Amino acid sequence: MRLPNWPGSSRSTHGGGRHKAAAPRPTKPHWLHDAQWMNCMHLNAFLSFPAFLLALAATCQDGAYHPMPKPPSHGPSTYHGVPVPDKAHRNFSDQPGHPAVPHVDAPGSWVGHDTGRDDANYHLEQPWEHGHYKGGFGPRHVWRLVGGSPSRFWFNGWYWSVAPQDVDFCVGWRWDADNIALYEDPDHDGWYLAYNLRLGTYVHVLFIG
Repeated sequence: MRLPNWPGSSRSTHGGGRHKAAAPRPTKPHWLHDAQWMNCMHLNAFLSFPAFLLALAATCQDGAYHPMPKPPSHGPSTYHGVPVPDKAHRNFSDQPGHPAVPHVDAPGSWVGHDTGRDDANYHLEQPWEHGHYKGGFGPRHVWRLVGGSPSRFWFNGWYWSVAPQDVDFCVGWRWDADNIALYEDPDHDGWYLAYNLRLGTYVHVLFIG
């Protein structure tokens, strides 16, 4: 009886004899494949590195001011230095590309809040005349402006007014769309600081109820 010659069988179809199965073709050791793969990866990284450097250089040289992704974690500290006068005609751009108006640099430097407690521009005869704002301060309390102008704007049913000295500092604010966070002003009684998340700038604001 002749057995079928299944694929891979060691039985020959000629003469019923037996012979050894053909030896498998030699293959490259797995470590050689790994080495070739690593060489390719190193080559790709080498070729990509110049492009990375060019992109990094472009980012560093664009001179653009990028506000912090989140509101400052805290407001400014009480100013103890020599007061800086003539705020109305001052350029607050402390670095190339930074805003020319009061702004906040990372990680929380309030550029421009350095006029001291005796700044007559922020003197109020009756501080907190309309009461103290109790809606919360800092990055955990972000509010969307819903209307108004510097002289009178509002959100969440509260009404505010920008200090006359700071009106020019909020040019470009979107009074019906921007998000702001509020902070207490440690130097000027009765005033608060409104920080614009989109622009990274801030102004003194008065709570009017």
